[in-house]
Amino acid sequence: MNSGPYSLILQPILETIMLEIKVPTVGESITEVTIARWNKKTGDYVEMDELLCELESDKATFELNAEAAGVLSTKCNEGDTIKIGDLVAVIDTEAKRPEGLVAPAAKAETPKADAPKVEATKETTASTYATGSAAPAAQKILAEKGINPSQVIGSGKDGRITKFDALKAELKVTTNESKGRNDRTEKMTSLRKTVSKRLVAAKNETAMLTTFNEVDMKPIMDLRNQYKNKFKEVHGVNLGFMSFFTKAVCVALQQFPAVNAYLNGEEIIYHDYCDVSIAVSAPKGLVVPVIRNAESLGLAEIEAEVMRLAGKARDNKLSLEEMTGGTFTITNGGVFGSMLSTPIINPPQSAILGMHNIVERAVVQNGQIVIRPIMYVALSYDHRIIDGRESVGFLVKVKQCLENPTLLLTQGTDPAKLLLGI
Repeated sequence: MNSGPYSLILQPILETIMLEIKVPTVGESITEVTIARWNKKTGDYVEMDELLCELESDKATFELNAEAAGVLSTKCNEGDTIKIGDLVAVIDTEAKRPEGLVAPAAKAETPKADAPKVEATKETTASTYATGSAAPAAQKILAEKGINPSQVIGSGKDGRITKFDALKAELKVTTNESKGRNDRTEKMTSLRKTVSKRLVAAKNETAMLTTFNEVDMKPIMDLRNQYKNKFKEVHGVNLGFMSFFTKAVCVALQQFPAVNAYLNGEEIIYHDYCDVSIAVSAPKGLVVPVIRNAESLGLAEIEAEVMRLAGKARDNKLSLEEMTGGTFTITNGGVFGSMLSTPIINPPQSAILGMHNIVERAVVQNGQIVIRPIMYVALSYDHRIIDGRESVGFLVKVKQCLENPTLLLTQGTDPAKLLLGI
């Protein structure tokens, strides 16, 4: 059948039967992806738009869905790195649906009996959570340990099992197993490899220095405690520390523009806007989604954007646009208990602010020793573009704004000057 007049007749027929699934274009700068996980295997009957596999680039994770119903035949293995446009799988669109497998449309028409009303209790809530879906990273952890997802209580949205939930379940299983001395080898993900390269480049290609200061958090904490309930009632979001720090950073960036600039060859590019990157811990590693024009946003708008971006990061749903183009980065090691650190610059940016945990410390105020909630803050900066005077002045301005929240509401201007018109 490979030659003769019949091949010309059969070729178009075969092409219509075997639908090719190729790696789509997922971004201008992305040329290859890695098969992170297959959700289906060769021989499975797949429905149209059903998730086939997850593709991972050096910047984000993407889902590849079936373009038609039929029997799947995979052409790549998990962990394979393939180029954009390469063949991933084929689908036999003429294959018959297996007996007993109901079409999606038929499933939707199946009448359901009204569910009995159950009083919400701790037990029923746990049961509901257990039926929730699991994030891809959580699924992998549970599968490796042979843990049934239905036995894990999900803390994510709609009972979704997060990576943290899976790690807790894994720890519980591990403590019940006999201790051994086994080694485990795991291939670095594309995201982790890219992060590694960028961090090494930042250390080797910049004249990085770090300056430190401490912030008395009592004024912010008092203001937050006074208004947090009303704030959530009015705006629908919690009033956290990140919005105060973001606003303080924007005030300081506008006063010290070099901290908001970056080097491009022998030129310095200055920005008259503040696109603040917020470092977020995601299942596949650290990501830095960007809050655009943060200088023009209010506290509630910043909190809403932080919540939206953090949620997408946890679910590996951040787009490339949401993770590129920041002019300055804030990272909060305090959520993990860090007292002090020297954060690494996020290229091509020239500076990064590190927040840390809040600890009650003995300090001297007005000649008296008092106990105050203190946070250490650190600014790492590229000394090629930012001088010591600017770096110290920037951090002092951030400290002043946080210790006097009125400055945040007046964009860093002394209230007395506004009142007196000077």
